[in-house]
Amino acid sequence: MRPARSTVVTAAAVVAALTAVSGCADKSAKAADALHVTSTDSECRLSAAEVPAGKVTLEVENKGSKVTEVYVLFPDDRIVTERENIGPGTKATITAEIKPGEYEIACKPGMKGDGIRSKLKATGTGTTEKRSPEADAAVAEYRKYVQQQADETLPKAQAFADAVKAGDVEAAKKAYAVSRIGWERTEPVAESFGDIDPKVDVREDGLEAGHGPAKDWTGWHRLEKALWQDGKIGDAEKKLADQLMADLTDWQKKVGQAEITPTSMANGAKELLDEVASGKVTGEEERYSHTDLVDFKANVEGAQKAYELLKPVAAKNDPALATELDKQFAAMGALLDKYRADKNSYEFESYDKVAEPQRKELSDAVSALGEPLSKLAAAVVK
Repeated sequence: MRPARSTVVTAAAVVAALTAVSGCADKSAKAADALHVTSTDSECRLSAAEVPAGKVTLEVENKGSKVTEVYVLFPDDRIVTERENIGPGTKATITAEIKPGEYEIACKPGMKGDGIRSKLKATGTGTTEKRSPEADAAVAEYRKYVQQQADETLPKAQAFADAVKAGDVEAAKKAYAVSRIGWERTEPVAESFGDIDPKVDVREDGLEAGHGPAKDWTGWHRLEKALWQDGKIGDAEKKLADQLMADLTDWQKKVGQAEITPTSMANGAKELLDEVASGKVTGEEERYSHTDLVDFKANVEGAQKAYELLKPVAAKNDPALATELDKQFAAMGALLDKYRADKNSYEFESYDKVAEPQRKELSDAVSALGEPLSKLAAAVVK
Protein backbone atom coordinates (compact mmCIF):
# COMPACT_ATOMS: atom_id res chain seq x y z
CA MET A 1 0.00 0.00 0.00
CA ARG A 2 1.32 3.46 -0.88
CA PRO A 3 1.41 6.17 1.81
CA ALA A 4 -2.09 7.51 2.42
CA ARG A 5 -3.33 10.66 0.79
CA SER A 6 -5.46 13.16 2.68
CA THR A 7 -8.84 13.80 1.10
CA VAL A 8 -8.65 17.53 1.89
CA VAL A 9 -6.71 19.97 -0.32
CA THR A 10 -6.27 23.59 0.74
CA ALA A 11 -7.91 26.22 -1.43
CA ALA A 12 -4.57 27.90 -1.95
CA ALA A 13 -3.03 24.70 -3.27
CA VAL A 14 -5.88 24.16 -5.69
CA VAL A 15 -5.75 27.74 -6.96
CA ALA A 16 -2.00 27.53 -7.42
CA ALA A 17 -2.23 24.27 -9.33
CA LEU A 18 -5.01 25.47 -11.61
CA THR A 19 -3.30 28.80 -12.23
CA ALA A 20 -0.14 26.96 -13.26
CA VAL A 21 -2.12 24.89 -15.74
CA SER A 22 -4.39 27.58 -17.15
CA GLY A 23 -1.53 29.55 -18.61
CA CYS A 24 0.00 26.65 -20.52
CA ALA A 25 -2.83 24.32 -21.53
CA ASP A 26 -4.66 24.46 -24.85
CA LYS A 27 -8.45 24.52 -24.66
CA SER A 28 -8.97 21.00 -26.01
CA ALA A 29 -7.29 18.00 -27.58
CA LYS A 30 -8.42 16.15 -30.66
CA ALA A 31 -9.62 12.57 -30.34
CA ALA A 32 -6.51 11.18 -32.01
CA ASP A 33 -4.11 13.22 -29.86
CA ALA A 34 -2.58 12.15 -26.58
CA LEU A 35 -2.96 14.36 -23.53
CA HIS A 36 0.53 15.37 -22.45
CA VAL A 37 1.11 15.63 -18.71
CA THR A 38 4.30 17.30 -17.52
CA SER A 39 5.09 16.74 -13.87
CA THR A 40 7.69 18.85 -12.05
CA ASP A 41 8.36 19.42 -8.37
CA SER A 42 5.90 22.32 -8.38
CA GLU A 43 3.60 21.90 -11.40
CA CYS A 44 1.27 19.44 -13.10
CA ARG A 45 0.86 20.87 -16.60
CA LEU A 46 -1.61 19.55 -19.15
CA SER A 47 -1.44 20.08 -22.89
CA ALA A 48 -5.23 20.55 -22.95
CA ALA A 49 -8.00 21.29 -20.49
CA GLU A 50 -10.52 19.16 -22.39
CA VAL A 51 -10.41 15.78 -24.14
CA PRO A 52 -13.04 13.81 -26.02
CA ALA A 53 -14.56 11.15 -23.79
CA GLY A 54 -13.75 7.55 -24.61
CA LYS A 55 -10.26 6.14 -25.05
CA VAL A 56 -7.79 8.66 -23.61
CA THR A 57 -4.02 8.30 -23.75
CA LEU A 58 -1.91 10.26 -21.28
CA GLU A 59 1.74 10.75 -22.18
CA VAL A 60 3.44 11.60 -18.88
CA GLU A 61 6.88 13.15 -18.56
CA ASN A 62 8.53 13.70 -15.18
CA LYS A 63 10.75 16.79 -15.44
CA GLY A 64 11.09 17.06 -11.67
CA SER A 65 13.79 15.86 -9.30
CA LYS A 66 11.57 13.36 -7.44
CA VAL A 67 9.81 10.11 -8.29
CA THR A 68 6.18 10.95 -9.04
CA GLU A 69 2.73 9.41 -9.41
CA VAL A 70 -0.01 10.55 -11.76
CA TYR A 71 -3.70 9.96 -11.04
CA VAL A 72 -6.90 10.53 -12.99
CA LEU A 73 -9.51 11.23 -10.31
CA PHE A 74 -13.27 11.61 -10.13
CA PRO A 75 -14.39 14.82 -8.33
CA ASP A 76 -14.89 12.84 -5.10
CA ASP A 77 -11.28 11.54 -5.24
CA ARG A 78 -12.17 8.05 -6.47
CA ILE A 79 -9.45 6.79 -8.77
CA VAL A 80 -10.13 6.27 -12.48
CA THR A 81 -6.58 5.16 -13.17
CA GLU A 82 -3.04 5.84 -11.98
CA ARG A 83 0.64 5.21 -12.60
CA GLU A 84 3.24 5.09 -9.84
CA ASN A 85 7.02 5.21 -9.71
CA ILE A 86 7.67 7.52 -12.65
CA GLY A 87 11.30 8.42 -12.10
CA PRO A 88 12.93 11.81 -12.72
CA GLY A 89 13.66 12.31 -16.40
CA THR A 90 11.47 9.38 -17.48
CA LYS A 91 8.19 9.02 -19.36
CA ALA A 92 5.14 6.78 -19.03
CA THR A 93 2.01 6.16 -21.06
CA ILE A 94 -1.39 5.63 -19.45
CA THR A 95 -4.42 4.48 -21.46
CA ALA A 96 -7.88 4.78 -19.93
CA GLU A 97 -11.55 4.73 -20.90
CA ILE A 98 -13.10 7.93 -19.55
CA LYS A 99 -16.78 8.83 -19.54
CA PRO A 100 -18.00 12.40 -20.18
CA GLY A 101 -17.66 14.57 -17.10
CA GLU A 102 -15.33 16.53 -14.83
CA TYR A 103 -12.08 15.03 -13.57
CA GLU A 104 -8.80 16.02 -11.98
CA ILE A 105 -5.26 15.03 -12.89
CA ALA A 106 -3.03 14.79 -9.81
CA CYS A 107 0.76 14.74 -10.00
CA LYS A 108 2.41 13.68 -6.73
CA PRO A 109 6.12 14.56 -6.53
CA GLY A 110 7.70 12.30 -3.95
CA MET A 111 4.56 10.12 -4.14
CA LYS A 112 3.09 11.85 -1.08
CA GLY A 113 0.15 14.01 -0.21
CA ASP A 114 -2.78 15.12 -2.35
CA GLY A 115 -0.57 16.17 -5.21
CA ILE A 116 -0.77 19.14 -7.54
CA ARG A 117 -4.24 19.12 -9.11
CA SER A 118 -5.33 20.14 -12.60
CA LYS A 119 -8.89 20.18 -13.92
CA LEU A 120 -9.78 18.05 -16.93
CA LYS A 121 -13.10 17.85 -18.75
CA ALA A 122 -14.12 14.89 -20.92
CA THR A 123 -16.60 16.10 -23.52
CA GLY A 124 -19.04 14.49 -25.92
CA THR A 125 -20.82 11.19 -25.55
CA GLY A 126 -17.79 8.91 -25.41
CA THR A 127 -16.67 6.35 -27.89
CA THR A 128 -19.34 4.83 -30.08
CA GLU A 129 -17.21 1.79 -30.73
CA LYS A 130 -18.79 -1.27 -29.17
CA ARG A 131 -16.56 -3.48 -27.04
CA SER A 132 -15.89 -6.97 -28.27
CA PRO A 133 -17.68 -9.92 -26.64
CA GLU A 134 -14.27 -11.05 -25.33
CA ALA A 135 -13.71 -7.69 -23.62
CA ASP A 136 -17.19 -7.69 -22.11
CA ALA A 137 -16.66 -11.23 -20.85
CA ALA A 138 -13.33 -10.21 -19.27
CA VAL A 139 -14.98 -7.35 -17.37
CA ALA A 140 -17.85 -9.55 -16.19
CA GLU A 141 -15.51 -12.29 -14.95
CA TYR A 142 -13.19 -9.82 -13.26
CA ARG A 143 -16.12 -8.26 -11.45
CA LYS A 144 -16.99 -11.72 -10.13
CA TYR A 145 -13.37 -12.26 -9.13
CA VAL A 146 -13.00 -9.08 -7.06
CA GLN A 147 -16.30 -9.75 -5.32
CA GLN A 148 -15.22 -13.31 -4.55
CA GLN A 149 -11.92 -12.08 -3.11
CA ALA A 150 -13.74 -9.62 -0.86
CA ASP A 151 -16.25 -12.25 0.25
CA GLU A 152 -13.48 -14.72 1.06
CA THR A 153 -11.45 -12.09 2.94
CA LEU A 154 -14.08 -11.36 5.56
CA PRO A 155 -13.99 -14.72 7.42
CA LYS A 156 -10.17 -14.76 7.31
CA ALA A 157 -10.03 -11.21 8.64
CA GLN A 158 -12.60 -12.12 11.28
CA ALA A 159 -10.35 -14.95 12.49
CA PHE A 160 -7.51 -12.44 12.79
CA ALA A 161 -9.72 -9.91 14.57
CA ASP A 162 -11.07 -12.55 16.96
CA ALA A 163 -7.54 -13.57 17.92
CA VAL A 164 -6.64 -9.94 18.60
CA LYS A 165 -9.77 -9.43 20.70
CA ALA A 166 -8.95 -12.59 22.65
CA GLY A 167 -5.50 -11.21 23.41
CA ASP A 168 -3.87 -14.21 21.72
CA VAL A 169 -0.72 -12.76 20.17
CA GLU A 170 0.52 -15.97 18.55
CA ALA A 171 -2.85 -16.85 17.01
CA ALA A 172 -3.18 -13.30 15.67
CA LYS A 173 0.30 -13.49 14.15
CA LYS A 174 -0.59 -16.73 12.41
CA ALA A 175 -3.83 -15.30 10.99
CA TYR A 176 -2.41 -11.91 9.96
CA ALA A 177 -0.83 -12.49 6.53
CA VAL A 178 -3.53 -14.88 5.32
CA SER A 179 -6.21 -12.31 6.15
CA ARG A 180 -4.62 -9.88 3.66
CA ILE A 181 -4.41 -12.09 0.55
CA GLY A 182 -7.75 -11.17 -1.05
CA TRP A 183 -7.14 -7.49 -0.41
CA GLU A 184 -3.67 -7.61 -1.97
CA ARG A 185 -4.97 -9.43 -5.05
CA THR A 186 -7.50 -6.69 -5.79
CA GLU A 187 -6.07 -3.57 -4.12
CA PRO A 188 -6.46 -1.21 -7.12
CA VAL A 189 -10.23 -1.74 -6.97
CA ALA A 190 -10.24 -1.06 -3.22
CA GLU A 191 -8.16 2.09 -3.76
CA SER A 192 -10.71 3.39 -6.27
CA PHE A 193 -13.13 4.12 -3.40
CA GLY A 194 -10.84 6.72 -1.84
CA ASP A 195 -10.97 6.44 1.94
CA ILE A 196 -11.18 2.68 2.53
CA ASP A 197 -7.56 1.95 1.62
CA PRO A 198 -6.07 4.49 4.09
CA LYS A 199 -8.31 3.15 6.85
CA VAL A 200 -7.27 -0.49 6.51
CA ASP A 201 -3.83 -0.56 4.88
CA VAL A 202 -1.89 2.63 5.64
CA ARG A 203 1.67 2.21 6.92
CA GLU A 204 3.10 4.27 9.73
CA ASP A 205 5.08 6.42 7.30
CA GLY A 206 1.79 7.22 5.58
CA LEU A 207 0.72 9.34 8.53
CA GLU A 208 1.59 12.59 6.82
CA ALA A 209 1.44 16.07 8.25
CA GLY A 210 -2.18 17.09 8.28
CA HIS A 211 -3.47 13.53 7.92
CA GLY A 212 -3.82 13.01 11.62
CA PRO A 213 -1.89 12.08 14.75
CA ALA A 214 -0.60 8.57 15.34
CA LYS A 215 -3.55 7.87 17.62
CA ASP A 216 -5.77 7.95 14.50
CA TRP A 217 -3.73 5.21 12.77
CA THR A 218 -6.00 2.25 12.03
CA GLY A 219 -5.93 -0.98 10.05
CA TRP A 220 -3.76 -4.02 9.54
CA HIS A 221 -0.36 -2.37 9.89
CA ARG A 222 -1.22 -0.67 13.17
CA LEU A 223 -2.07 -4.11 14.56
CA GLU A 224 1.01 -5.62 12.91
CA LYS A 225 3.21 -3.24 14.87
CA ALA A 226 1.43 -4.10 18.13
CA LEU A 227 1.88 -7.83 17.55
CA TRP A 228 5.48 -7.99 16.34
CA GLN A 229 7.18 -4.93 17.78
CA ASP A 230 5.24 -4.36 21.00
CA GLY A 231 4.38 -8.02 21.54
CA LYS A 232 1.15 -7.21 23.33
CA ILE A 233 -2.51 -6.47 22.76
CA GLY A 234 -4.34 -3.83 24.75
CA ASP A 235 -7.85 -2.43 24.77
CA ALA A 236 -6.97 0.00 21.97
CA GLU A 237 -5.91 -2.84 19.68
CA LYS A 238 -9.08 -4.78 20.43
CA LYS A 239 -11.14 -1.77 19.36
CA LEU A 240 -9.02 -1.44 16.23
CA ALA A 241 -9.82 -5.07 15.35
CA ASP A 242 -13.52 -4.22 15.35
CA GLN A 243 -12.82 -1.10 13.27
CA LEU A 244 -10.87 -3.16 10.75
CA MET A 245 -13.80 -5.51 10.32
CA ALA A 246 -16.22 -2.60 9.89
CA ASP A 247 -14.03 -1.06 7.19
CA LEU A 248 -13.50 -4.36 5.38
CA THR A 249 -17.24 -5.01 5.45
CA ASP A 250 -17.73 -1.59 3.86
CA TRP A 251 -15.24 -2.58 1.14
CA GLN A 252 -16.98 -5.89 0.57
CA LYS A 253 -20.32 -4.12 0.08
CA LYS A 254 -18.89 -1.50 -2.30
CA VAL A 255 -16.88 -3.80 -4.57
CA GLY A 256 -19.88 -4.48 -6.78
CA GLN A 257 -20.18 -0.74 -7.50
CA ALA A 258 -16.63 -0.35 -8.81
CA GLU A 259 -16.02 1.19 -12.22
CA ILE A 260 -14.38 -1.63 -14.20
CA THR A 261 -13.31 -1.49 -17.85
CA PRO A 262 -10.74 -3.47 -19.84
CA THR A 263 -8.27 -0.61 -19.46
CA SER A 264 -8.85 -0.27 -15.71
CA MET A 265 -8.18 -3.99 -15.38
CA ALA A 266 -4.95 -3.67 -17.37
CA ASN A 267 -3.83 -0.56 -15.49
CA GLY A 268 -4.74 -2.24 -12.21
CA ALA A 269 -2.49 -5.18 -13.08
CA LYS A 270 0.40 -2.77 -13.60
CA GLU A 271 -0.46 -0.97 -10.34
CA LEU A 272 -0.14 -4.27 -8.49
CA LEU A 273 3.37 -4.70 -9.88
CA ASP A 274 4.13 -1.13 -8.83
CA GLU A 275 2.95 -2.06 -5.32
CA VAL A 276 5.46 -4.90 -5.31
CA ALA A 277 8.27 -2.65 -6.52
CA SER A 278 7.57 0.16 -4.04
CA GLY A 279 6.85 -1.84 -0.90
CA LYS A 280 7.29 -5.59 -1.05
CA VAL A 281 10.74 -5.88 -2.67
CA THR A 282 12.08 -3.20 -0.34
CA GLY A 283 10.62 -4.82 2.78
CA GLU A 284 8.80 -1.62 3.73
CA GLU A 285 5.25 -3.00 3.54
CA GLU A 286 5.53 -5.63 6.27
CA ARG A 287 8.36 -4.06 8.22
CA TYR A 288 7.41 -5.71 11.52
CA SER A 289 6.06 -9.12 10.48
CA HIS A 290 8.35 -9.62 7.45
CA THR A 291 5.49 -11.36 5.64
CA ASP A 292 6.20 -9.35 2.47
CA LEU A 293 6.44 -12.42 0.23
CA VAL A 294 2.83 -13.34 1.00
CA ASP A 295 1.72 -9.90 -0.20
CA PHE A 296 4.14 -10.16 -3.13
CA LYS A 297 2.59 -13.43 -4.28
CA ALA A 298 -0.96 -12.10 -3.87
CA ASN A 299 -0.16 -8.97 -5.89
CA VAL A 300 1.28 -11.07 -8.70
CA GLU A 301 -1.70 -13.43 -8.64
CA GLY A 302 -4.09 -10.50 -8.91
CA ALA A 303 -2.16 -9.02 -11.83
CA GLN A 304 -2.02 -12.39 -13.57
CA LYS A 305 -5.77 -12.93 -13.15
CA ALA A 306 -6.54 -9.61 -14.83
CA TYR A 307 -4.12 -10.44 -17.65
CA GLU A 308 -5.48 -13.93 -18.20
CA LEU A 309 -9.02 -12.59 -18.50
CA LEU A 310 -7.85 -9.96 -20.99
CA LYS A 311 -5.56 -12.34 -22.88
CA PRO A 312 -8.11 -13.27 -25.61
CA VAL A 313 -8.25 -9.58 -26.55
CA ALA A 314 -4.55 -8.83 -26.04
CA ALA A 315 -3.39 -11.91 -27.95
CA LYS A 316 -5.55 -10.94 -30.93
CA ASN A 317 -4.31 -7.34 -30.98
CA ASP A 318 -0.68 -7.89 -29.95
CA PRO A 319 0.33 -11.57 -30.00
CA ALA A 320 3.99 -10.77 -29.28
CA LEU A 321 3.03 -8.94 -26.10
CA ALA A 322 0.88 -11.86 -24.92
CA THR A 323 3.76 -14.26 -25.54
CA GLU A 324 6.13 -12.08 -23.53
CA LEU A 325 3.67 -11.71 -20.65
CA ASP A 326 3.12 -15.47 -20.52
CA LYS A 327 6.89 -15.91 -20.30
CA GLN A 328 7.43 -13.29 -17.59
CA PHE A 329 4.50 -14.40 -15.41
CA ALA A 330 5.82 -17.98 -15.57
CA ALA A 331 9.31 -16.80 -14.61
CA MET A 332 7.97 -14.78 -11.69
CA GLY A 333 5.91 -17.70 -10.43
CA ALA A 334 8.90 -20.03 -10.56
CA LEU A 335 11.06 -17.53 -8.70
CA LEU A 336 8.53 -17.05 -5.90
CA ASP A 337 8.12 -20.81 -5.54
CA LYS A 338 11.72 -20.93 -4.30
CA TYR A 339 10.64 -19.15 -1.14
CA ARG A 340 7.74 -21.34 -0.01
CA ALA A 341 7.35 -24.86 1.29
CA ASP A 342 5.23 -26.07 -1.64
CA LYS A 343 3.26 -24.62 -4.55
CA ASN A 344 -0.04 -24.91 -2.70
CA SER A 345 1.18 -23.21 0.45
CA TYR A 346 1.12 -19.57 1.50
CA GLU A 347 3.87 -20.19 4.04
CA PHE A 348 6.71 -18.09 2.68
CA GLU A 349 10.17 -17.47 4.04
CA SER A 350 10.42 -14.48 6.36
CA TYR A 351 11.60 -11.58 4.22
CA ASP A 352 14.28 -10.51 6.69
CA LYS A 353 15.97 -13.82 5.88
CA VAL A 354 16.13 -12.99 2.15
CA ALA A 355 19.63 -11.69 1.36
CA GLU A 356 20.33 -8.65 -0.83
CA PRO A 357 21.36 -10.66 -3.93
CA GLN A 358 18.06 -12.55 -3.78
CA ARG A 359 16.13 -9.28 -3.28
CA LYS A 360 17.91 -7.92 -6.35
CA GLU A 361 16.84 -11.00 -8.30
CA LEU A 362 13.23 -10.46 -7.24
CA SER A 363 13.44 -6.78 -8.13
CA ASP A 364 14.81 -7.59 -11.60
CA ALA A 365 11.98 -10.05 -12.18
CA VAL A 366 9.43 -7.40 -11.22
CA SER A 367 11.01 -4.98 -13.70
CA ALA A 368 11.05 -7.61 -16.44
CA LEU A 369 7.33 -8.26 -15.94
CA GLY A 370 6.36 -4.64 -15.36
CA GLU A 371 7.72 -3.40 -18.69
CA PRO A 372 5.46 -5.50 -20.95
CA LEU A 373 2.58 -5.24 -18.47
CA SER A 374 2.65 -1.45 -18.90
CA LYS A 375 1.65 -2.02 -22.56
CA LEU A 376 -1.40 -4.17 -21.82
CA ALA A 377 -3.91 -1.32 -21.57
CA ALA A 378 -3.00 -0.02 -25.01
CA ALA A 379 -3.23 -3.53 -26.44
CA VAL A 380 -6.76 -4.19 -25.22
CA VAL A 381 -8.18 -1.05 -26.85
CA LYS A 382 -6.45 -1.29 -30.27
